Amino acid sequence: MAALPALTVLPGEYAVCRLDRRAEWPAEGAAGPFWAAVRTDEELSLVVPQAAAPAQGRCEGGWRILKVSGPLDFGLTGVLAGIARPLAEAGISIFAISTFDTDYVLVKAETLEAACAALRAAGYPLV
Repeated sequence: MAALPALTVLPGEYAVCRLDRRAEWPAEGAAGPFWAAVRTDEELSLVVPQAAAPAQGRCEGGWRILKVSGPLDFGLTGVLAGIARPLAEAGISIFAISTFDTDYVLVKAETLEAACAALRAAGYPLV
C-alpha cells in the first residue's frame, strides 16, 4: 500500500463566493497566495482570500485550506475520497478544488482542529 500524501494547512482564511454567470472577474480577487475561479453557464464561483471577497454576489467566509502534497499522478485513484472519508465520519463538510498538480480541501475554520485530528488518526501526515 502506498504511503498517504502529506497535507499542509495554508495560512489565512478564505471566502467561497458565487457571482452571476455574467459577472466580470473582480481583479482584487486575485490578490494573495491562493485563489480559484470557475465559470459555468449558471455562475462564476470564486475562492479568494477573505479580505478580497467581492461585495457583489453571495460569499461565505471562514474557510481554511489543506493542500495535498503533489504533484499527483493522474492515474491515482481515491485521493480525495480517502481524505473526505475520515472528515465525513467526523461530521466535517468540505469544499474541494483540484488543479493539474494536486488537490485542495477547504474546511470551515471552526472545524480545522477537528479535521486535522481526524486526518492524523486516519494516517495522514500534516506538515
